[in-house]
Amino acid sequence: MIIAQELELAENISLDVIFPPSDLYSDEPPVETELHLRQIILLFKCLEWLWKDRTDFYAAGNLTIYYSPHQKKSEFFRGPDFFVVLGTERKTRKSWVVWEENGKYPNFILEILSPTTATTDRGYKKELYQNTFRTPDYFWFDPYTLEFAGFHLVDNKYQPLAANEKGYLWSEQLGLYLGINEGLLRYFTPEGELVPTPEETAEEEAKRAAREAERAEQEARKAERLAAKLRELNIDPETI
Repeated sequence: MIIAQELELAENISLDVIFPPSDLYSDEPPVETELHLRQIILLFKCLEWLWKDRTDFYAAGNLTIYYSPHQKKSEFFRGPDFFVVLGTERKTRKSWVVWEENGKYPNFILEILSPTTATTDRGYKKELYQNTFRTPDYFWFDPYTLEFAGFHLVDNKYQPLAANEKGYLWSEQLGLYLGINEGLLRYFTPEGELVPTPEETAEEEAKRAAREAERAEQEARKAERLAAKLRELNIDPETI
C-alpha cells in the first residue's frame, strides 16, 4: 500500500515542474559490521578500477537516495548498501537526489543482509526497488551465511536469476557476473575472470615484472656460458 501511494504521487507530478536546487546530505546510519564495510568498499573500488576510463556512471555505498516528488528531505528516502547509476556524470555527491538527476534511479542495487535487515531487504525493499525505483538489477548477499540471490526486472516484475555452472549470477546492467570468492562477493568478467582490485592488479604486475626479470637473467647467464664455451674453442663470440 505504501509503495502504491509513493508511485501514484510520483506519477501525478508533472514532468514540467522544475524544483530549485537543494543541498541534501546523506543521512544513513553506520554499516553494521566491519565485514559489511569491507564488502561495500570491495565492490566500489573494483568497479571504479575496472571502469577507470569511463565518465558515465555513479557508484556509491550506504548513501541516501531522496525520491520525494514534493522535494521533501523528510519524505521518501532510502539508502541502499551499494548502488550504481548508469548514463550520468561521474562526480562526487553528498546524496543521490532523484529530482536533481533527471529522474534517474539506480540501475543496480545490492543489499548486504544482516539479522536486523534481512526481512526488510527480501520484502519491503525488493517491492520498493521493483515498483517505485524500477531498478533493473537487484541483488542481496549475506557475508556470514553466504546467502546470495539476484533478480532482473522483466515486465515490471523481478524474476530470480539462475546461476551458471560456477554459481555466478549475471548482472545485465553491469555486464558482469557476481559470485562468491573467498567469502566475499566479487565481480567476474563475461569470460569468468575475477575483476581485480587496484592492489591485486599492482601485485600481479609486480609478479609479472619479477618473472620477466628472472627470465632475462637466466638468458643472460645462458649467453655468458655459451660465450665462455666459445672462447674455450678459440672462437670470439663477438664475431658470431
